[in-house]
Formats: sequence, structure tokens, C-alpha cells
Amino acid sequence: MRIRPPEHQDEYMHALEDASNFNESMYFNVYDAEQRCGGFLRLGNRANEGYAELTTCLYLPDGRVAFWFGRPEIADNDAFDAGGMRFEVVEPFAALEASYAGKVVLLEDPLQMADPRTAFKANPWTDAEVRLSYRGLSPLFGGEPVGDDGKPLSGDDVMGGFARGHYEQHVAATGTITVGGESWQIDGFGLRDHSWGPRFWQAPWFYRWLTMNFGDEFGIVLSYVASRDGSARKTGAVFTDGRYDMVLDVSVASDWDGDDKYHRRVHARCRTSRGEYEITGKVLNLIPLRNRRTGPDGNELTTRISEGLTEWSCDGRTGYGLSEYLDQIVDGAPVGAAV
Repeated sequence: MRIRPPEHQDEYMHALEDASNFNESMYFNVYDAEQRCGGFLRLGNRANEGYAELTTCLYLPDGRVAFWFGRPEIADNDAFDAGGMRFEVVEPFAALEASYAGKVVLLEDPLQMADPRTAFKANPWTDAEVRLSYRGLSPLFGGEPVGDDGKPLSGDDVMGGFARGHYEQHVAATGTITVGGESWQIDGFGLRDHSWGPRFWQAPWFYRWLTMNFGDEFGIVLSYVASRDGSARKTGAVFTDGRYDMVLDVSVASDWDGDDKYHRRVHARCRTSRGEYEITGKVLNLIPLRNRRTGPDGNELTTRISEGLTEWSCDGRTGYGLSEYLDQIVDGAPVGAAV
């Protein structure tokens, strides 16, 4: 097996495969440190299941979070355009547009989203509009596993059943975020990704995905994905001097808060061929998301994805980004908190 680097056509939609859980998704995050405003948009097409997974998550300057998750119906995998969310490739690897227009719930206490049904009923709703223009700052990190013949590998076991093809890129974004009667002009930094292939959110035992921006010339993305058998896949890249240096090793430790075990501080280290980096993260705001699916034994599997808006420190620099913690929930507790 080898990794095929992304090509221009990979920025567009891939052929719909037979796997019932085939997913193609794009994700964009951004944070404007001056406005203290940002968030992320994600649209994941599950055309064989008849819907897309749509997530709008906006961290507002006063600590509220404007949020919506929906499953708008789709019939094909021809575009990222569903439920008021739309992604458009203007120039591959260089310029993309991301937008959302629709309802959001306003959460003064984002932790209420641990119980989505109650949170959606107990909090006010309003209109939101997001229009962001993204430009690539870095090369691309990632690709698609292929065989010796150059053809994509198939099967749910590829990448642990969690998206076969996947690449990421540090970006800058400008535009507007409007929630209710308030609007913010955004000029910030972020990270985007594009994935395709079979995906179950229940495939990893837990993972830690850390995205960091320290300006337009320095950024880090780290991934620690643990399997049920105790093994872990550690990947990432450091963007500096206009290039990506691949990460050779990653360690992540966390400080936990409350009985529900939400991460509040992150301590990470990584090593590349050019040096070592020690990173600390302070979670500024956090919203827990939930995914449920019935397993082959008929039991319901629950996955928690905690999305932490995070202030990062590394080599005397301060940056911002997301710390995304996915955990399977067993006996009411996130499995990764015990590690």
C-alpha cells in the first residue's frame, strides 16, 4: 500500500461507491482572534443512506454558541449543497467558498448539547448566515491509500473504516458571520479537510484531532487515533517555511473537568525530522456533540465528539484552532479519558 497524493480532481466529488456507509465530506474551520469569533461548517454526503450530515457551529464573542445539526435529504453525491449549506471549489487547492443560511439554536451554556433534544427545546432559535472565502496557505497533507497497481483500496477495513481518502490544508478566510441581528467581519485563519470512503463514527475507539494556526506562515495539525485493541495511529504535519514537515511521533495528554470528563487543557508533543514541538492548549469554549448508531448486535452505540475552541501556545507564539475529541461512551463515560 502507498498513499497517492491529492490531485486537482480530488477537490471535486468522487464517484458514489456501493458501500452503504459511503461518505464524502468537506470541513472548514476559522477563527478571528481580533473579533473573538469563528467556528466550523461541515457537510458529509451519505447518498446511499439518503441524507447528508450538516453541522454549523459558531463560537460567538460573548461565549454563546450558535449551532445546528441536521440530516437534509439528498439523492446523489453530485455536489456539496444541502440544507442551506454549500461548498464550492473556485480554484483547486487555492480558493474555495463555504456558506450556510438557515436556523441555529443559541446556547448560552453549550454543554447543554450533551442532551440535544432538551437543548433544542430549551433555547432560543434565530437565523444565521455564514459566507466565507478560503485561500490555501500551505500544501496539502494526506491522500488516498492505493495498491501497487495505483487503484484505490476498498473495504471498510481501510483506514479503520473511517474515510479512506483524506487530506487537510491550513487556510486563511475572510467574510461574514451573521447570527440574529449581529454580524462580524471575519479575517482569520483555519484548517479545512476533504474525505471520502466508508465511514462509521463508531470505528475509532477514541481520537484526538488538534488543529492550530499561529499566523499565515506557521501551523500544526495532529491526529491520534486509538483502536479497541490498544494500537494507535499517530499522524500530523507542521507547516513552516512554506512546506509541511511530516510528524514522526505524537503524544497527547489532557486535563479533564467534571463528572462528564470534558477536556479543558491539552498538552501535546510532536517530532519531525527538523525538530520537536511542545504545545499547550487552553479550551476557551466547548460543545459536546453526539452520534448514535445501532450496531450489528442490535445494541445502540453512542459516540461523543467534543468540539473545543482552543488557544494554543508553542515556541513562544499564541495561536487558535480546534481540539476535537471523539470518544465511544461506555458505561456513561468517554473511553479515552481513562488513558
